[in-house]
Amino acid sequence: MAIPLLDYAPKTQNARVEGYTIPGDEQPIIFTSENVLSPGDMGVLIEAAYRQIFFHAFKWDREPFLESQLRNGQITVRDFIRGLLLSNTFLTSFYEKNSNYRFVEQCVQRILGRDVYSEDEKISWSIIVGTKGYGGFIDELLNSEEYLENFGYDTVPYQRRRSLPGRDRGELPFNIKSPRYDDYYRGVLGFPQIIWQNEIRRFIPQEQQPKAGDPANFLNAARSLPSAKGNTTPRVSTGNLDYMSRVPRR
Repeated sequence: MAIPLLDYAPKTQNARVEGYTIPGDEQPIIFTSENVLSPGDMGVLIEAAYRQIFFHAFKWDREPFLESQLRNGQITVRDFIRGLLLSNTFLTSFYEKNSNYRFVEQCVQRILGRDVYSEDEKISWSIIVGTKGYGGFIDELLNSEEYLENFGYDTVPYQRRRSLPGRDRGELPFNIKSPRYDDYYRGVLGFPQIIWQNEIRRFIPQEQQPKAGDPANFLNAARSLPSAKGNTTPRVSTGNLDYMSRVPRR
């Protein structure tokens, strides 16, 4: 028997509070199929959906079958969002690379368009993940009153009310604030990677630079001698390689 969603106290700020917002750079752009007038407009809407869910969709991440259904009016925008959330890309890049608490936080941001209210909300939705599974949790969010009231069946979810009173700048976008991988998996995957070329840049702060008469001043002169230079890896362009001359004759 599945455990129902536990009650949690909401915050009385941000998306929960009705207010007057002056249009500006922080005002989100709303993409909805209700005002799609051309195939190009539908393509813009599809790209907005990919940005909201994946942040960036490579060719491997795209879902051409779902795109075709949406363009032909066979499914709604909400169904398209559900298909992206249940795709192999979202499963392997978000669900399998994060704990349930962090996965809940990312889904609430991308689906409901807001941050989680508290740790109690994380725990409540994590119980739904544990009892109803990955797909059941996604359906609970898409079927929630909050989602249907704000986005319905035809609007791509977006970050609501990024401008907060008393702040010069709005909140960071969710995709920057909550990337796909947490610190642990970024370390496992080797991110960020630092790739050095043939030479290592040497930077010495001014207070650590040698003074006049210091023997270290002669180090650069010693390095400039032909015998002091080591063998460096030559940079050869692949366009200058003669592959035919390297093939043995038979």
